[in-house]
Amino acid sequence: MAAPKKGRQGTQGRPGRTLALILIAIVALTGGMFASGHTTPRLGIDLAGGTSITLQAKNEPGQKNAINKTNMDTAVDIMNRRVNGLGVTEAEVQTQGESNIIVNIPKGTNSKQAREQVGTTAKLYFRPVLTTEVSGGDPAATPSPSGSGSPSGSPSAGSDKGDEKATSSATPTATATSQGRAVTEALKADPTPSASTTGDASAPASPPASDAPSADPATAKLQAEYTALDCSKKTTRATAGDGVKASDPTVACGQNAQGQWQKYILGPAEVEGTDVDKASAVFDTQGAAGWKVTMDFTSKGAKKFASITGKLAQNQSPQNQFAIVLDGEVVSDPYVSQALTGGSAEISGSFDQQESQDLANMLSYGALPLTFTEASVTTVTAALGGEQLEAGLIAGAIGLALVIIYLVVYYRGLSLIAIASLLVSAVMTYVIMSLLGPTIGFALNLPAVCGAIVAIGITADSFIVFFERIRDEIREGRSMRPAVERAWPRARRTILVSDFVSFLAAAVLFVVTVGKVQGFAFTLGLTTLLDVVVVFFFTKPLMTILARKKFFAEGHSWSGLDPKRLGVQPPLRRTRRVSAPVDTKEA
Repeated sequence: MAAPKKGRQGTQGRPGRTLALILIAIVALTGGMFASGHTTPRLGIDLAGGTSITLQAKNEPGQKNAINKTNMDTAVDIMNRRVNGLGVTEAEVQTQGESNIIVNIPKGTNSKQAREQVGTTAKLYFRPVLTTEVSGGDPAATPSPSGSGSPSGSPSAGSDKGDEKATSSATPTATATSQGRAVTEALKADPTPSASTTGDASAPASPPASDAPSADPATAKLQAEYTALDCSKKTTRATAGDGVKASDPTVACGQNAQGQWQKYILGPAEVEGTDVDKASAVFDTQGAAGWKVTMDFTSKGAKKFASITGKLAQNQSPQNQFAIVLDGEVVSDPYVSQALTGGSAEISGSFDQQESQDLANMLSYGALPLTFTEASVTTVTAALGGEQLEAGLIAGAIGLALVIIYLVVYYRGLSLIAIASLLVSAVMTYVIMSLLGPTIGFALNLPAVCGAIVAIGITADSFIVFFERIRDEIREGRSMRPAVERAWPRARRTILVSDFVSFLAAAVLFVVTVGKVQGFAFTLGLTTLLDVVVVFFFTKPLMTILARKKFFAEGHSWSGLDPKRLGVQPPLRRTRRVSAPVDTKEA
């Protein structure tokens, strides 16, 4: 007799512990929500307002018919990944016409950075330096930009008079500082460069090739642009090098560590941004602490980088320097004494966290295939979205009220379990949505609200399946407690299959769509998962506990499990057949 009793306990489990577990989880999530300070879900642009930007594409210099569907679609994809990398996941990026892209950015902490980056071309080139000077200064007096410190690694990787340098060393890294930036290369080579490859940083700059008399009109034009270039003026810096191909020399501006603007003549690009395989922002805990951007080159890019540094190492300053040019501005210009073959590099120095993350974000997601200009920037108000949200909430409240009325009329006492489960599901949905805003950038928009409303029906359907299975068991003549335990395995399979189909549909919809429709799919998938959690960890344990109570166990008329109302007939095994008396006289 002891074995069956133990088996019944194992089947019914410990519902009290399960209920306590989910309640502790709800309290912990709610406490985390209040501790984070984000007590309401983050709203999308249709509910919170934001900024709408119209970007107009234009052809790159020397290209014809570059504005086509392929390049526009590529630009939309890159912009989407850029704003998603900043956490603005509800931003909308879509084409309008043949040459315009509309970007809708909701209000948020990163909306300003998203606006700055969304149309940035992010074209990165490594160009050899032909000559450089402080803008407006004397070239002979300032042959190269001044760095903020000496490179690390070995004495041979040091610098004279603040000049920056990139070199090999026996230590794991060697750093070159410039303009408040530094480039570091992982190296394994001879720590001592030859004397013939190390330029004297204090010597006057060698005259660039463009200084020599030449009949080439392009060379004369380049020298004239360099002479007239004043990098201290913002308008001049913005147009320096405009319209120049990567394969042609150009002029450019950059800022050194002292805050002075340098001007440069740069040779054709030897390495491009497409040769960078991966870029990320990291905090340097060794050496001079600070934020830096690490870059890993592709196999092809690593060969190019080794080639250009090997060539530059044979020149004198400043023609042993290479400039890292991002969107026409020099962000670093280290000099080298031998080829750098590590296949990776770091840009560091005078970065804050936001700057390093912005740069890494643009480099990681690639350069836009087209150049864009802002045609218009407008502010979107949340008035219309607020009215639609109010209408949607009213519709959701009406639907929820109808579901509750149906449950009360048809299931009576069981409706209390269903309503309690709906409340638990609503609380968990709200808390998780509030936490997902600062965590992954989730923003609640109108389609997402619709997904939450649809989830009410999915959750109620799970309760109905369970309740009907219990009623079927009671109709077969079983008492309340065995009916609950026998009904659960059958209902569980049906609930899991139904929720799996709903989640699969939400996942497919999320993958194949963009913009606001993804908000609907994400919310639908989230609430479907929460339905499984609530049914398994709240509804079932609560039903098991209440089945032991007299109100449900005896089938009260208002319990929803009254055997008479369910049409239960007395089981045949409990009836006795009475035989008619036999007349002995007649026998």
